[in-house]
Parts: sequence; C-alpha cells; structure tokens
Amino acid sequence: MTDKILSGACENKAPSLTEILIQSKDIAWRPKSLAGVHEKMLWRDDSTGASIALIKFEKGVGIPQPHLHASNQFMFCLEGHYEYTATGVTLKPGCFYCNPKGNVHGPTIAHEETVVVEIYDGPHYPVRPSWYTNDEDAQ
Repeated sequence: MTDKILSGACENKAPSLTEILIQSKDIAWRPKSLAGVHEKMLWRDDSTGASIALIKFEKGVGIPQPHLHASNQFMFCLEGHYEYTATGVTLKPGCFYCNPKGNVHGPTIAHEETVVVEIYDGPHYPVRPSWYTNDEDAQ
C-alpha cells in the first residue's frame, strides 16, 4: 500500500512517518455485484486479507442468505438501521457488532439506507458467496 495518501481537507502533520490519511467523502462508492451494496475501501492488507471499508446498503437491500466468515468481522454503524433477521440483532448509529470467525449469521436487511465501518482481521469468506458474481466483491 502507498506510504502516504493525502486527500481533501485532511492534513498530515507528520510527513516523515509512514501513515495513511484519507478523506472518505472524496472516494466514490464502488457498487458491488449484489445490487444496492456499495463500498469505499479504506485499507487492505493483501497478504492477510484484512481490511477496513465503509459499506453502504440501500434501503431494502441486505445479504440474502445465512453465511459465515473466514475471519472475525467487526462493524460500527454510522447511519441507518440494519437487521440480522434470523436473530433480530439490529444495528443503529453508534452500535458496534462483532461476528466471530466461523459463526453463521444472516440473512440481513437495511430498513433504511445504512452505512457501516466494516473491519475484517483476515480474509472475508472461505469461498465466494453465491450472491456475488466476482471475486473482488468477496474480498
């Protein structure tokens, strides 16, 4: 990954350090192959699969099937209302959610447009889920 990424109104006060600084509003939402799901990738470690991204779900959209992850998944809800329908677990602004590696969860639905910070400490899925039509969307 690039040593320094400077963007927008953010200012790097310590230019001699290896840091990443991103103004997320300057990054376009990338549509995923599951209609209504978008991402802004903030950081990825290609050697481990770990990543930090903003994920946006349009109202009425969600993950259609129960599934598990190949690493721990963490989400912090910035805006919206997002529900794991099988369990009733609901994310609203300020909610932190953790799903441990190998735990089956889902399906989900966004009751309103929802944006979360999503963090994986390793690869996202053991295999590409059926709702994605390309490998990039499952990373």
